[in-house]
Amino acid sequence: MKASQLSDAQKAFILKQGDEGLSVAEICRKVGISQATYFN
Repeated sequence: MKASQLSDAQKAFILKQGDEGLSVAEICRKVGISQATYFN
């Protein structure tokens, strides 16, 4: 399996955005990842 290209800080930012109520599609657009990557 390929290693993640996201840093721990980026992962924390993504999760925090989700806790704040942003939609998955909006978070993915901001970070530049696909929804499949988000759910993995």
